[in-house]
Amino acid sequence: MKYLPLFLLFLLSSFIQAQKTGPVFKDGEAQIVPAFENSKDWLRHDLWVETEFDSDGDGKMDRMHVAVTRPKQTETEGLKLPVIYVTSPYFAGVAQGGDELFWDVHHELGEAGPEHVHPEVERRGERPIISNSHIKKWVPRGYIVVHSSSPGTGLSQGAPTVGGPNESLAPKAVIDWLCGRAKGFEAPNGNKQVKASWSTGKVGMTGTSYNGTLPLAAATTGVEGLEAIIPIAPNTSYYHYYRSNGLVRSPGGYLGEDIDVLYDFIHSGDESKRARNNQVVRDTEMKEGMDRITGDYNDFWAGRDYLNHMDGMKAALLMSHGFNDWNVMPEHSYRIYAKAREMGLPVQTFYHQNGHGGPPPMTMMNRWFTRYLHGVENGVEQDPKAWIVRERDARDKPTAYADYPNPDAADVDLFLTAGAPGHGGLGLVQTRTAKKETLVDNYSFDGEALADAEFTNHRLIYLTPELSSEIHISGSPRVTVRMAASKARANLSVYLVSLPWEEGRRTVITDNLITRGWADFRNHKDIRQEEDVKPGDFVDVSFDLMPDDQLIRKGQQIGLMIFSSDKDFTLLPEPGTELTVDLAGTKLTLPVVGGKEKLMEAMK
Repeated sequence: MKYLPLFLLFLLSSFIQAQKTGPVFKDGEAQIVPAFENSKDWLRHDLWVETEFDSDGDGKMDRMHVAVTRPKQTETEGLKLPVIYVTSPYFAGVAQGGDELFWDVHHELGEAGPEHVHPEVERRGERPIISNSHIKKWVPRGYIVVHSSSPGTGLSQGAPTVGGPNESLAPKAVIDWLCGRAKGFEAPNGNKQVKASWSTGKVGMTGTSYNGTLPLAAATTGVEGLEAIIPIAPNTSYYHYYRSNGLVRSPGGYLGEDIDVLYDFIHSGDESKRARNNQVVRDTEMKEGMDRITGDYNDFWAGRDYLNHMDGMKAALLMSHGFNDWNVMPEHSYRIYAKAREMGLPVQTFYHQNGHGGPPPMTMMNRWFTRYLHGVENGVEQDPKAWIVRERDARDKPTAYADYPNPDAADVDLFLTAGAPGHGGLGLVQTRTAKKETLVDNYSFDGEALADAEFTNHRLIYLTPELSSEIHISGSPRVTVRMAASKARANLSVYLVSLPWEEGRRTVITDNLITRGWADFRNHKDIRQEEDVKPGDFVDVSFDLMPDDQLIRKGQQIGLMIFSSDKDFTLLPEPGTELTVDLAGTKLTLPVVGGKEKLMEAMK
């Protein structure tokens, strides 16, 4: 036929037009597509995905509650899109209360302390929406956004375990469903299945804090289809979150929190299953494994350390963290980044100078997901590996570096000279004087007050000369403290500070605090096994302070401060314990860009 009928022309035109609806890319980034932008056109529905575990002991495989938000074209035009997936234990609400929910930290070391209150969580939320997070950011750019509640929270079945295997296998099951390998159902106990026919089988995950931990948890399973993750301030080891080098140590801002407190905080699941979950998980597994007496690392904690489970990980990793995050401390992200880099995975890291949370700039996230979910060759593999926001720069204006730590950084040893109760010296020359200095533990004074004090017997502090030029520190400083205590147990806290301590409206945290760390001197040989140390006997305690990348300004002095109980982080025993430090056996190892020569020049 010479001419097609008009209705066939119309159908052909409509088909061609429909084929044009899809993601749009420019400069290696997915762009907002007007056809995907109207939220009234989005399709929202929920379902339950069957897992391979039964963590609530009812004899049936647990099902996870999942919510989907997708452009209408995935239905009307058969469009398939990749998925941004976010999972959390927080979506259905958390426990309400105050200090009664936490362990009392005012007691001697080696004691468990009195029990705390165990609250009941009031579940909230309406179907089909689990959360609205990330939807407005990604759906208009050509992604489907999926949310799920973690086991034992919200309408997801099972038991919360705070780092147990089911928290890794739950998102794995959802990804398996998105890739056509697992079953989804319309109801928590029904048999009518739901297929993810609109998914390309390419999944990326992101989230902050606990929600940033779970992408890593999923990635450690090696699940096919999880192509890229962007964890933001993730907790990568519950031991490192609640302990430090053998010491019981709280996360910043949550003095007295421990893993059982977090369990109570998130347990928003089926009320009829809670008593059983509490008895099996909280009151048995956690009670027997968490060990607030010694603070030692053990098999319970090792199972909740994702560094131990990375062998099968394949996902490309863009890590994000703040160097002054004293809740989930920056060691969490670095230890995983370093391992992933060692494994040869695609990696990139973004650090800022602020506290908890803080995603990478949108352009970094967009490029990452565009490359690994849409398959656009945007050259992200050739981008600099590290992006660091300098001290007073805007969060979206990071400085690029070849990697983190800075490849030009080299370790420099600094040694101590006496000065207590005032300021001692910190220099490049080791003295032969076998001088010993003593401090008296008193938690009444916080770290800021101790660093700012001109004279006090509650800390020891050692300062470099005033810097004649800027110094760039990049990496994890390390301390070795040769010490003895007047009691069998004592806290050891170490701060690296920049003095003089500054205050005022324009002051930022990097003006004063460089980094810090904590340790139990009874674990000086092994964090898995503390040993008895007699009062007065000296031991060498060596440990890393938290990773950092900081410019120490001209005119400042770098200070190494040693004290005992930390008012904001440690257990708080009765004041009066004495710590004696042998200066001849104590040193600070500082990673300095430019190495010893650069530091010598600045300390002239």
